[in-house]
Amino acid sequence: MTEHPTSFDRPPTGDDPTDPRGALLRTPVPPHAPEAALPAQGRTGETQPAAGGDSPGTFEHAQPGAEQAAEPATHRPRPTPDGVPVQPGGGPGPAPGTPAEPQRRAAPLEPERRTGQPTAPGRPTPMRRDGDRLRFVGAATRRIARGMDLDEIVMGLCRATVPTFADAILVYLREPLPVGDERPTGPLVLRLRRTDRIPVERDAEGGFTPAAQPEPSELEAVGSELCEVRPGSALAEVLRGVRPVFTDTPAARAALPELLGDGGNDGDFAVPDGRRAILAPLRGRRRVIGAALFLRGPERIAFEADDLLVAAQLATHSALGIDKAVLYGREAYIADELQRTMLPENLPRCTGVRLASRYLPAAETARVGGDWYDAIPLPGSRVALVVGDVMGHSMTSAAIMGQLRTTAQTLAGLDLPPQEVLHHLDEQAQRLGSDRMATCLYAVYDPVSHRITVANAGHPPPVLLHMDGHAEVLRVPAGAPIGVGGVDFEAVELDAPAGATLLLYTDGLVESRLRDVWTGIEQLRERLAATAQLTGPDHPPPLEALCDEVLDMLGPGDRDDDIALLAARFDGIAPSDVAYWFLEPEDTAPGRARRLARRALARWGMEDLTDSVELLVSEVVTNAVRYATKPVTLRLLRTDVLRCEVGDDVPQLPRLRQARATDEGGRGLYLVNRLARRWGATRLSTGKVVWFELNRG
Repeated sequence: MTEHPTSFDRPPTGDDPTDPRGALLRTPVPPHAPEAALPAQGRTGETQPAAGGDSPGTFEHAQPGAEQAAEPATHRPRPTPDGVPVQPGGGPGPAPGTPAEPQRRAAPLEPERRTGQPTAPGRPTPMRRDGDRLRFVGAATRRIARGMDLDEIVMGLCRATVPTFADAILVYLREPLPVGDERPTGPLVLRLRRTDRIPVERDAEGGFTPAAQPEPSELEAVGSELCEVRPGSALAEVLRGVRPVFTDTPAARAALPELLGDGGNDGDFAVPDGRRAILAPLRGRRRVIGAALFLRGPERIAFEADDLLVAAQLATHSALGIDKAVLYGREAYIADELQRTMLPENLPRCTGVRLASRYLPAAETARVGGDWYDAIPLPGSRVALVVGDVMGHSMTSAAIMGQLRTTAQTLAGLDLPPQEVLHHLDEQAQRLGSDRMATCLYAVYDPVSHRITVANAGHPPPVLLHMDGHAEVLRVPAGAPIGVGGVDFEAVELDAPAGATLLLYTDGLVESRLRDVWTGIEQLRERLAATAQLTGPDHPPPLEALCDEVLDMLGPGDRDDDIALLAARFDGIAPSDVAYWFLEPEDTAPGRARRLARRALARWGMEDLTDSVELLVSEVVTNAVRYATKPVTLRLLRTDVLRCEVGDDVPQLPRLRQARATDEGGRGLYLVNRLARRWGATRLSTGKVVWFELNRG
């Protein structure tokens, strides 16, 4: 049984295990011990004399809970955190605002072992030990590796380097950056991607923040934005060598003016003299992709030979990270383009119905998925509403989704019943593979009859929001998913009153790890009803705002799958705006069709279209009765345009052709093409429909 403390008092300073000074402050100082600064940590393999004696001794770490106040013991200072330079005195020093220990005097400034000069307390000290360099390289490479995109990696290199390793850094990258194994076609051009330097003043926390705009210095003026590396030049030779070099070497000294531009030729603000600059090529997996220039000011100790190894490690990790970021960016671009082309770019404008849609990927790292939606215009001013979900959210799922969506569009063009469309989709999924599973809901809305026919293949049921604000989950047979095979699908016909809104969605909207699918459907129904109450019973909520409100019901843990959403507002076509007749396939049918069309236009107050409508109706009906064996249908629809539809039992579609001068016929469709706003022909299961549209005045 573990005994827990009951006091909630704040622990004394230094007792917090996360306090970097805890190891120092927890070590008791013997009353008889002389007041002295902590010894500096030596190099690997060196020993330090024990306190109170001349013979070398080993350092022992204090164990938790051990009583050490009674016997004197020396303490080896805790290593400085990763990436933090060693401060004078051998330790990281107390945090700002922490009172000094009463029995310990401040350590005197330790002279730099090479120059013999004391180190200023406000400046970063050089890394004087191999262990310091290893800790710095480890911290810097971890920071660089955390970056996901190009900017994060370059920023990580700059932030990890300045001020610990250098006073300033310039990072050049190839423009454009090659992707993978592709070969660059143009010359090697380097663009200055980012620069960083030590700000002028430190803040109270020990970091660096510019308190005022400083005067331009030599480290700020160095560098031009763009440079072209000429073949055989000094810069090309340095980059080809791959290894970092000091800029006091002849090759690097000749390459700097080319890299830095015109400013590199001036001695006023060029790179500092001596070994105070390192030029490190950035080489990816295949080729050099850039360069990094590390600079130190004259007030700081120059670079050493071991610093070339540090620069090489930084350059290697940065170049490999940039390569990965470029490849990841290309894959993300391909995924976005694939998803965008798989889904409809714009929803069609259909008569008697308004549409809105949304698509959300599962996550930023999984931008493609198998969810899709579609709206397909059908003959007779009808529209097919489709929503489906292929299992998984990968490139394979997106490819299968694209094939199924194309198949659904082709089947819809044949004007097959919804259950037949799902049956053919099931066969297509089995041809794609034995493990290709998907769910789909296919609905056909007829604005003239105000009816909707729905067939389901294992998909969540749609929700219908009525004009009065009541939302109901439609009772549609669930059916088996597409790809199972050997299953019959059933279709139901339901009322679709004007002003109602049908919501089709995928399971990502209503199902997650935090809730089951039926709980999510009930929450969706309640959200729709609550949204409708805000606009009142006589005004349905706007479609776009309704879609946004539905997506707002998603919580932080509800994005386990991608989401497709399709909303349809049923406006319908009033019976007074529809004229429908049957014509016997006789020679008198064209004349009767002209008289019926003239009367309908007079009733609607559209006499200005009489001449055009009579001519086009006569041509289309004449072509229909020439080959038809059953009565021909003629229908006029008055919406935002005037639409005329002529149907017969002949499956062959008419083709527009150029008639010769000696031909007696073949000019009917030519007249339709010249006078009509739009026209087309659609094959039905019982024949075909030829239609055309005219603008209303």
